Amino acid sequence: QGDLVESGGGLVQAGESLTLSCAASRRFLGIGALGWFRQAPGKQREWVGRALTNGITNVADSVKGRFTISRDNAKNTVYLQLNDLKPGDTAVYYCAAGVPYGSSMRPTSWGQGTHVTVSP
Repeated sequence: QGDLVESGGGLVQAGESLTLSCAASRRFLGIGALGWFRQAPGKQREWVGRALTNGITNVADSVKGRFTISRDNAKNTVYLQLNDLKPGDTAVYYCAAGVPYGSSMRPTSWGQGTHVTVSP
């Protein structure tokens, strides 16, 4: 297993929900930022959300009100709750570890990604 292991992706219909999880290995204990990026087919990877060790969380404006990010420091795990999914949310979602950068994060390590497909 890798250092960042994602789970929870799948195929859903528009309007449904998914919860993504990312378990980080011990080497990421206390790391400044754990978060999520996504990459849709033919598009650049984009930041989705971050959760800092101090409890601060942020999500991108494009998903605000539908996606929620949270972090369990004891389990060194970050979660992304995806609600009211739309076909435009179809992408590979990548977990990332890194440092805070402005209101997002600068990743230094990546997970292998989990596929989320939303049908109309």
